[in-house]
Amino acid sequence: MKKIVSFLCLVTLLVACDSGKTYEEYKDVENTEADYPIIPLPKKMETANGRFLIDGETKIYAGDKLEQEADLLAEMLSTASGKSISQKAKEDKKAHGIFLNLDEKLEEEGYTLNVTYDKIEITGKNAKGVFYGIQSLRMLMPPQTETEAVSELSIPAVSIEDAPRYVYRGMHLDVGRHMFPVDFIKKYIDLLALHKMNRFHWHLTEDQGWRIEIKKYPKLTEIGSVRKETMVKKNFDPYKGDGEEYGGFYTQEEVKEVVAYAQENHIVIIPEIEMPGHARAALAAYPELGNDTGPYEVATTWGVFDQIYAPKEETFEFLENVLLEVMELFPSEYIHIGGDEAPKTEWENSAQAQKVIKREGLENEHELQSYFIQRMEKFLNKHGRQIIGWDEILEGGLAPNATVMSWRGSQGGIDAAKQGHDVVMTPNTHLYFDYYQSKDEGEPFGIGGFIPVEKVYSLNPTPKELSKEEAKHILGAQGNIWTEYMKTTDHVEYMALPRMSALAEVSWTPQDKKDWEDFKSRLEVLAKRYDALGYNYATHVFEEGVNKNNEEGKEKEAE
Repeated sequence: MKKIVSFLCLVTLLVACDSGKTYEEYKDVENTEADYPIIPLPKKMETANGRFLIDGETKIYAGDKLEQEADLLAEMLSTASGKSISQKAKEDKKAHGIFLNLDEKLEEEGYTLNVTYDKIEITGKNAKGVFYGIQSLRMLMPPQTETEAVSELSIPAVSIEDAPRYVYRGMHLDVGRHMFPVDFIKKYIDLLALHKMNRFHWHLTEDQGWRIEIKKYPKLTEIGSVRKETMVKKNFDPYKGDGEEYGGFYTQEEVKEVVAYAQENHIVIIPEIEMPGHARAALAAYPELGNDTGPYEVATTWGVFDQIYAPKEETFEFLENVLLEVMELFPSEYIHIGGDEAPKTEWENSAQAQKVIKREGLENEHELQSYFIQRMEKFLNKHGRQIIGWDEILEGGLAPNATVMSWRGSQGGIDAAKQGHDVVMTPNTHLYFDYYQSKDEGEPFGIGGFIPVEKVYSLNPTPKELSKEEAKHILGAQGNIWTEYMKTTDHVEYMALPRMSALAEVSWTPQDKKDWEDFKSRLEVLAKRYDALGYNYATHVFEEGVNKNNEEGKEKEAE
């Protein structure tokens, strides 16, 4: 008996030496609101006194289905504490551990997180829910723990029951105008994961560059991925180019690598292959797909061009073959087919296009675009996929199963929902992150417009014009980053942050729980996490003088 008592005393002493305190000493530690800077704000959160100490004795217990999440958490806690945190089989569970569980009764993507001084439990309906619970736990740790250890790392006691407001929570990135290395695409995905976002819309083809390898059509990358130069700022007339060739594309192996990385972070990548407009890069590679208006070249300026695909059988065969390779690379249910900004001038003047209109009994060129989109939809549906497109696909009649991205304000989304179609809200009034965030001089060059963080936060993705039944068609929201004037990864980060964080709360947190001042106080802590992770971000929202200027700017715009 004396040997057992001596052994227990030694264990207690070792725990005390490891942390400086015993677990019991953390039982009644007082916490404050500042200890819970979680973004997006959980659906239900009850705080309490007490903290869970992370030390060398801490173990993670999870079943086989949660091994990936357990490894993620172990790595995160090891970095944060400087201790070697390991995973143990669930059957070996002991006191003072972190337990990852599954419970089918929880909502899809939902989770619970319970922290007391002697135990942490994270439970999800599936691995995705557990992953989101880990992201919330991450935000309960000091920001510097992203990259360095702190002494006596402890987690404040809390009880959280959480699930997202919307099923679609996304960000977009245009790599057609300017493209970015694979490492940065992964870094961008990391940001989405931190914010509990689940969709990455990868805009891969444009007038100014085709960015994805298609093996059946090698000229798409040999010719279509390279433009001879790029217009300097907004020097349209007279035109001024920089004289520097610009090009690049992602190989299929690189795409597979990015897709796998996104899957590890429970993010679905939605690829976009533009049609029938924004096609000059493809037409430069395969001019026979045009309306006999060549010669074609990869565009060096920005904007909308008359040159679009011809609605002929060769074009449909080409696009179907492209999409077959795209579907092999991307398991996403949705394939984005663009559909925006496709002038009909060429079709109006094309005998071949007019012949299709007559043959199919169409009324005009808008219905011809609808015919074009519906053909592509039938092809994708046959292969178990769904189309999603910009709100112009409403013109001339919407494809039967199409989902609409409403970008020209919210009206397209309202119209689509009233017609019984699913909608992702991405209005340029609130969610175009290529717009300026401030009226201050010295801002990085942008396309124009003005969308500060507070305006992003003010969005309610479900328009009041919709009935309760119609509102069910609003799947969620997405922020868009168009890169005409963003040449560097630093610039992209600056335009994304912290507006992405505001969107995260808009698309996750119940509308009646949103509070701008409370969000802003939590955002100040998140900014320190940006710092630790090495992200470049705009600081206007934290600067009183700038906020005042922005308010005045908003008033002037309203006038």
